[in-house]
Amino acid sequence: MQQLIECVPNFSEGNDLGIINQITAAIETVEGIRLLNVDPGKATNRTVVTMVGEPEAVIEAAFRAIKKAGELIDMSQHKGQHPRMGATDVCPLIPVANITMEETVKYAQQLAKRVGEELSLPVYLYEAAQPNKQRCNLSIIRAGEYEAFATKILLPEWKPDFGPAIFDAKRGATVIGARDFLVAYNVNLNTTSTRRANAIAFDIREAGRVKQENGKPVKDEHGNNINLPGSLKAVKAIGWFIEEYGIAQISINLTNINVTPVHVAFDEVCKKAGERGMRVTGSEIVGLIPLKAMLDAGKYFLLKQQRSIGVSDKELIMMAIKSMGLGELAPFKPEEKIIEYMLANKADSKLINMALNDFADETASESPAPGGGSIAAYIGALGISLATMVANLSSHKKGWDERWLEFSDWAAKGQEYKNELVKLVDADTKAFNGIMEAFSLPKTTEDEKQLRTNTIQQATKYAIEIPFKVMELAYASLTVIKAMAETGNPNSVSDAGVGALCARSAVMGAFMNVRINAAGYNDKNFVDDIIASGNAIQNNALAEEAAILKIVNEKIGL
Repeated sequence: MQQLIECVPNFSEGNDLGIINQITAAIETVEGIRLLNVDPGKATNRTVVTMVGEPEAVIEAAFRAIKKAGELIDMSQHKGQHPRMGATDVCPLIPVANITMEETVKYAQQLAKRVGEELSLPVYLYEAAQPNKQRCNLSIIRAGEYEAFATKILLPEWKPDFGPAIFDAKRGATVIGARDFLVAYNVNLNTTSTRRANAIAFDIREAGRVKQENGKPVKDEHGNNINLPGSLKAVKAIGWFIEEYGIAQISINLTNINVTPVHVAFDEVCKKAGERGMRVTGSEIVGLIPLKAMLDAGKYFLLKQQRSIGVSDKELIMMAIKSMGLGELAPFKPEEKIIEYMLANKADSKLINMALNDFADETASESPAPGGGSIAAYIGALGISLATMVANLSSHKKGWDERWLEFSDWAAKGQEYKNELVKLVDADTKAFNGIMEAFSLPKTTEDEKQLRTNTIQQATKYAIEIPFKVMELAYASLTVIKAMAETGNPNSVSDAGVGALCARSAVMGAFMNVRINAAGYNDKNFVDDIIASGNAIQNNALAEEAAILKIVNEKIGL
């Protein structure tokens, strides 16, 4: 399986697009690299670049970018709001797919070694790549910033991990490491005061602030400052003034969004700002954000309104954007800011992104795909969509206010089934195409014949498993459909009935595809087991459909 690493180098230039473009052009010379995002900031005079690819390609692209930045950026002339110490200030590697943190660490160390030796640049390791845990924190390494490094780099305890222990006035120093996914997030305030913004940052950040009495730091018995921790874990934050926008911001790094999600950080800043007489006016994501973080935020704000969370991803994302004011300073475009959308292979979602007429035309064309398997998956998706609609209508029904959460839960389950079935529309066509491609393999030599036979068998098994998955999901969705027929808004009971008909058809249609594909698979034990399971699912689905239609017809009454 393909290993993927994300790399997010931060360059100390945010105004000169000519320089920024030359750096990104160096990245794009490496084959296999996808440049996902380039996010320059004028006030910070800093550009955050996001790229992804296989490890070796990422290492090469990062090296070329660091080299080019060192050639073009003069740190002796640099001014900006963001802490910095070098032309390439920081270059983290983040494991994305099929790669461990331990493996990523080795690649970070490999990159750091190469940069130090081949570019004669002072390099420090940080986070998981730094074996010395006393200096793995970026803020500790960067303390004093560029201006202090002429002296700092000469101290024995601050000898670089790689490269010369000599101050480089033009390029500064670089920090390279490996870390988990970090969300860079700025919250906008209705003030111009950096001091007030910093006060909020100290309120929320995990490190907090130094305890003081009568304006002096309070010490412990060992003479060390006593810290008062902030309210949020896995959060780093500072306050600054952004001249470009004429506002102060809380600049936040969310180092573990499973501990402190972006919506929790937003609400906590709102709370602390209110306590200090300020208001939050909006916020911005710097770089990219995972889809789950946006969906969780949308659900969070819907739940606060006592509204159903069983809505589409698009609606959840829009709720998150509006609630956190993510479009205040610049438009928030999900297709450009959400990492999964940037990484998505459009070929894997060709059918589901078609207009309805185009999908029907494609199905009706002389091409054998999409065929019955894809249509079965789509019918199943439509069936559970109807039940989800009933759940959402019931959640908002006048006089049923105390039941909103009950129906919200049903709607959320319906959305899960719908999303999975929609994915299988394209997956079934892909499975069919896989069989066709396998049959087209050469068969001249014995080795080619064996490879062709093995590939056909692998493709055939996949083409059995996909429609069987459709069967399982469509049958499972009948639980939601039945609940809506029984307890949902009675004015929509016919919709639940149509949903049941769709789910039943999806099960039966998918089973036909399981059976026809199973005829070409050589593992008879596998075939016998899956056909037996398919028969059971089909019989159960027919029974459930009959039970649901009985309920529906009794409620309709005519």
